[in-house]
Amino acid sequence: MGEIQNVTFLGYADAHENDEVYKEAFEVAKLCAERGYTVINGAGPGVMKAATLGAKSGGGKTIGITFYPKDLILFEGRDESNPVEKLIVAENYLSRTLKLLETGQTFIFFNGGTGTISEFAMAWGLARLYYGHHKPLILYGDFWQEIIFAFTKSMYIRPEERKVFKIVNKPEDALAAIEELEKRIAEEVHKESGPFSI
Repeated sequence: MGEIQNVTFLGYADAHENDEVYKEAFEVAKLCAERGYTVINGAGPGVMKAATLGAKSGGGKTIGITFYPKDLILFEGRDESNPVEKLIVAENYLSRTLKLLETGQTFIFFNGGTGTISEFAMAWGLARLYYGHHKPLILYGDFWQEIIFAFTKSMYIRPEERKVFKIVNKPEDALAAIEELEKRIAEEVHKESGPFSI
């Protein structure tokens, strides 16, 4: 993978402005935007909207990825009050998820429900399959420690699967993790191309 330009935000669609997870997503997105990263989200409410508004408050760019379902009555869908600059419309939920993962070079996972769980599982699985050239995951919140512990205790988790993510609990730590990942990627690219490559 190349340098990090796009950061995909994933999390709870039902979060409200006074909820801690909403405020956290807003602050992290603001910091990302101030450092020049484009913020990607699902163009819906909750954490997605918080990410867009945070990015805009930091003077950054946003991309939303959604789809317009016919029969999914429990899907939050497009939130018109989430003012993304560019909107990408996918055909269905699966293609939307894949596009969210394709468009970002790293992912920040906040607390959420089954949608967030499915996105996390897909991203984690892909990171393991492409290990060494994977897209890293940033897991926001101490609760992830318990979740990862439960996985490693109860399932067949390989050593490399624990190396593709980092758990953070402060907005500035999330930004520091992205910058650390970007530096590591640059070092790997330099190592592969060699000092005399054009």
